[in-house]
Amino acid sequence: MAKYDVYGIGNALVDMEYEIEVADLETLGIDKGVMTLMDEQCQLRMMDHLAAYPHQRSSGGSAANSMIAVRQFGGTSFYSCKVAEDDLGHFYMKDLLDGGVDTNHHTEKEAGHTGRCVVLVTPDSDRTLCTFLGISGELSTKELVEDALRDSAYFYMEGYLVTSETARQACIAAKRVAEAAGVKTAISLSDPNMVRFFKAGLLEMIGPGVDLLFANEDEAKGVVGAADLDSAIDYLKTLSQEFVITRGSKGALVWDGQTLIDIDPVKVKAVDTVGAGDMFAGAFLYGRGRGWDHRRAGALASAASAKLVTSLGPRMSAAETQAVLHGSP
Repeated sequence: MAKYDVYGIGNALVDMEYEIEVADLETLGIDKGVMTLMDEQCQLRMMDHLAAYPHQRSSGGSAANSMIAVRQFGGTSFYSCKVAEDDLGHFYMKDLLDGGVDTNHHTEKEAGHTGRCVVLVTPDSDRTLCTFLGISGELSTKELVEDALRDSAYFYMEGYLVTSETARQACIAAKRVAEAAGVKTAISLSDPNMVRFFKAGLLEMIGPGVDLLFANEDEAKGVVGAADLDSAIDYLKTLSQEFVITRGSKGALVWDGQTLIDIDPVKVKAVDTVGAGDMFAGAFLYGRGRGWDHRRAGALASAASAKLVTSLGPRMSAAETQAVLHGSP
């Protein structure tokens, strides 16, 4: 029995979430519904523009949200990341450790700026991400803890890491260690812009293939450059033994290696879709780590992500997560 259900690696970002109007995005010149990388000064100018809007702060990053979810469901997780010796870095680590996730960061941190993500939520519940990576852009093999990786059931990497050369190489090195130890490998394509602008790097991270891949419908179509979902499904079969395609209010599709399974959506009124894919991945990994079949793991993931989008923020409380697990309202 592995010590950890999932060993994740990703960008450590403090999320700053604002509810805005679409007109604000147009004023700021930001593409709606995707993640855009920017330098610190550009992000600070954006935050000055949004100064009149209330916002909430939380530790985030796609893979971190998934690792927290695994832990809240009752699993075990480890998260490799990089934060700085600053206020946001201490805030981030406290939140991660309070959530029960083990990490490489316990004492030493480097000087610099911890990464930040400005999350802009519009009235249609869509989310637009504006990210300053800070020191997270320097994540490398130094942040890997190979003993913990070898003692895990799954190794999970977020596609956002493709934008950093050192982070991408860390993923490739960690995947090599995982495969040698018999640890299953998984990746999320993360964002349509990652597929659009960094496809070659993502394919380098995937290498000859992974055991499990997560993508939303736009990412799945984008990675093959096709307008139809069937072509995307056929292509994903060449990249991964199993995969999940999330489809928002249409539910999800799960390929179990032999059969394409429809996962029904849970009908809710969405308020904020930030973190929905992260929650889906965390719940699905938890279920598969418990030996659940793909349909059962998919049903849990669908219910959990549906519950998540009914309120602001990328995470639920542990009590809410357990309520979903046990079928409570």
